[in-house]
Amino acid sequence: MSNENADSSTGHIPPNAVEMEETIARIRSHKGVECVVIMDRRGAVIQSTLNDEQSSAHASALSDLTARASNIIGMLNQNDSDDGEDELTFMRLRSKQREIMISPEKGFILAVIQNHNLMGS
Repeated sequence: MSNENADSSTGHIPPNAVEMEETIARIRSHKGVECVVIMDRRGAVIQSTLNDEQSSAHASALSDLTARASNIIGMLNQNDSDDGEDELTFMRLRSKQREIMISPEKGFILAVIQNHNLMGS
């Protein structure tokens, strides 16, 4: 399991390590979960259940996807007459075999990849 600490130059304070481990253990206990990756907004791995190479590749792609989705939400806000600011809170992508769930938080992004064929549905 990769366990890289985010560098203080990112301005990011990682979540409590014990809390992270408990969250990852709880998520991994669900059927079909293949991996969990916690990264900062720039794609630096904070914690992962993948090896280092896979962690870096997934974190880079998923943080980029999250940033792009957030930009789309921002573009929609420009066309909205509401004064309220909308923001990306959760994203789910589904293919024939897998589901990727992404939860962007204030200082980090939590991503879970699940094989829904193994979920017993």
